[in-house]
Amino acid sequence: MRFEVLTIFPELIECYLKHGVLGKALNKGIAEVKIHNLRDFTTDKHKKVDDYPYGGGAGMVMQIEPFYNALTHIKSDHVPRKVILLSPQGRRFNQTIAQEFYRKDKMLTLICGRYEGIDERVKAFVDEEISIGDYVLSGGELAALVIIDSIVRLIPGALGDELSAEEDSFMRGFLDYPHYTRPEEFKGMKVPEILLSGNHKKIALWRKKEALKNTLKNRPDLLKNLSSEEMKILKELCSEINKKILEGVHEPGNN
Repeated sequence: MRFEVLTIFPELIECYLKHGVLGKALNKGIAEVKIHNLRDFTTDKHKKVDDYPYGGGAGMVMQIEPFYNALTHIKSDHVPRKVILLSPQGRRFNQTIAQEFYRKDKMLTLICGRYEGIDERVKAFVDEEISIGDYVLSGGELAALVIIDSIVRLIPGALGDELSAEEDSFMRGFLDYPHYTRPEEFKGMKVPEILLSGNHKKIALWRKKEALKNTLKNRPDLLKNLSSEEMKILKELCSEINKKILEGVHEPGNN
C-alpha cells in the first residue's frame, strides 16, 4: 500500500512516520509514504501558497496553482491513484471506509489544506473529499495521518499479532471488550475471575458480551446487522438493565 501526502509542513508527517506500528510497517517495506512539499511547486521566489480571498473576509486562502502543479507532477508517472482532499465537507471517515480503501486502492494521494481554506477549483482535480469528524483542525496533516495509520494496520504483517487488527474496535461492527493485564489486583480493583479461569470458550463469550455492553452504553447506533447469537446476548443485557432499573425504583425511599 502506497500513500502520498501533499502538505506545506512535511516535518509534521515525517515525525509521526518514525514511530509505532506505522514506523515498523514502513521499515518492513509493506507500506510506503511519500511526502510532497507544496511549496516546491510554487512559481515565485517566496514560495507563496496563499492569498487574500476574493470578496473579502478573514484569513487567507490557499491558491490553486501550486496544487495543480503538484498534482500534475505526481500523476506524471501514470500510476493509478485516488486523490483525496481532506475537508470538513467530505464523507465521514470510519473503519468501513478504511477497509474499502485498503481493498480497492493501492495508492492514495492525500491533500492537506491550511489557513482559511483551499481555492474551490482544486476540487476539480480530486476524486473524493474525506472528513475525520465534525470539528475544526489547523490543517489536514492530522487527518492524513489518521487515515494512513488506520489503513496500514489492516496490512498483513503490520501488527505483531494478526488477531490484533481483527479484534480492534469497529472491526466487528461494535466496540471492543475490556482488557486487563498484571497485576491481578491493584488497590482493591481485581481482574474478572473469568479471565483467569483458562476456559477459552467462556472467556470468548464474556468478551463478546462485554463488547456488546460497551457498545450499548456508549454507541448504540453501531448495533446493526447482529448475528443471532449477538442478538440473543443483547436481549439478555437489556433484560439485566431493565431489572436493575426496576430494583432501583422499588428500593426503600424511592417513589
